[in-house]
Amino acid sequence: MNALIATATTEGRAPVIVGQRLRRGGCGSPRGAARMVTDAVATVRRLHPRTPGGVLVRADSAFYGHKMVSAAIRAGVDVSVTARMTVKVKAAIAAIDERRWTPIEYTDAVYDEPCGRWLSRAEVAEVDFTAFTRLASERTPGRLVVRRIPDLREHTDGQGSLFDTWRFHAFFTTTDPAVLDTVAADKVHRGHAIIEQVHADLKNSALAHLPSGRFAANSAWLVLAVMAFNLTRAAATITGTRLARATTATIRRTLISVPARIASSARRLTLHLPRDWPWETEWNQLFTDTWRRKPQAT
Repeated sequence: MNALIATATTEGRAPVIVGQRLRRGGCGSPRGAARMVTDAVATVRRLHPRTPGGVLVRADSAFYGHKMVSAAIRAGVDVSVTARMTVKVKAAIAAIDERRWTPIEYTDAVYDEPCGRWLSRAEVAEVDFTAFTRLASERTPGRLVVRRIPDLREHTDGQGSLFDTWRFHAFFTTTDPAVLDTVAADKVHRGHAIIEQVHADLKNSALAHLPSGRFAANSAWLVLAVMAFNLTRAAATITGTRLARATTATIRRTLISVPARIASSARRLTLHLPRDWPWETEWNQLFTDTWRRKPQAT
């Protein structure tokens, strides 16, 4: 079985799942992606009709195809999709002038305050690029943003390299350069890897216990797993910023698995919570906002 997941992410908050679909067998990653993008964008707009800055669809190279990209564009949103290293993409990278490469903040970067720039071996550049040129009707203009880092892999033949060699990572985006310049677009695109955290979170919780050999039952279980994931995220967000980006396991440990004692007296239940509990403030905030709040009269 193969689960397709779409998430919505904002700055400073953990992602929530806005679309899921269980697919049979070892199907290709792009299967159903166009419909998923359309539905996910519609969900985001229904929940946040005035989303500041608009919506950006991010994806890895498995979804680099006209069908998915065109679905996003028809929905009125921009895309940022890792490009496959095709002959055309490699030719576009080779044509980039050396003077156009800009150092970026990366794992080994150091900021030079007097110069006001990053000293880094990772660099980015971009060129205008038209994707999917096989058919005239599929041609999609945009930008090819390329990040390069030194290739430090050892050569199997034992020979050193006379010149610097690079590893290239390219992605195609339709964003406006005035909104996201080359450096900003690269940083935003790298954030798409957050989906791997969602996958790991689901696999470490509900998806570790798929209940059946029947496809329909497992599809229903996936829906329930997503509901639990999102409700857990909502609970953590209510408590404040401390748990806003926590995983399900952390939220379960800090807000749900509370070592409390339940007492009953005069037909009333009393919950005795531990003293000096590290998450007392967050738990009280969640309790106040969910249990004590009275619904508005209608």
